[in-house]
Amino acid sequence: MGKREAGGVARSDHEDDLPAKERILRAAEDLFAESGFDATPTSRIAERAGVPKGLVHYYFRRKPDLLSALVKRLPEEQVDAARVVVPGDIAESLRRLVSELDARLARSRMLSHLLWREADTHRAVRDALHERFQQLVRQVRAVIVAAGGGELAVADVDSAAGLLALAVSYRHSVARHAADDPQDLMERELNFVAEALTARPAPG
Repeated sequence: MGKREAGGVARSDHEDDLPAKERILRAAEDLFAESGFDATPTSRIAERAGVPKGLVHYYFRRKPDLLSALVKRLPEEQVDAARVVVPGDIAESLRRLVSELDARLARSRMLSHLLWREADTHRAVRDALHERFQQLVRQVRAVIVAAGGGELAVADVDSAAGLLALAVSYRHSVARHAADDPQDLMERELNFVAEALTARPAPG
């Protein structure tokens, strides 16, 4: 398969066959990751994508609209609880949930890192990531409740869901640097949450 040059970067014939909007988004993702959002002009995005600059503004009226579109490219995080729950085993249920979420993240580590980095200065990104976090909390809570069989105190479940969702979100925000993290850190966190939940029965 041949290669063509676009903005000093080799682009395959397959990429040239992609719709212009898709090429623009891929170029924006690459360039934002390399140089940051503010340091990347739309002219560079157009050059990398191999399209006229006006076409970038045709699809994305403002440059921040590119960030909003990239948020939508993050993998779906909704996991069917029935696929991961092991009745009576909270730790294993959460382990399976996190494993499924990590597998989905593996397809977009750079994008996830990029968006978490830009969330501090772009409200649309921050709001979108906050909504994904709330969805994650609800998902963790559902798995804990299903695995625990209704024998857990509501306040404990809510606290555990929030804490574990924070741990998972942090891992995903720094996924690009995952090699720097202790391999067993999440395993320890999962076991801690499970043990804390089952340490005392729900009040009668």
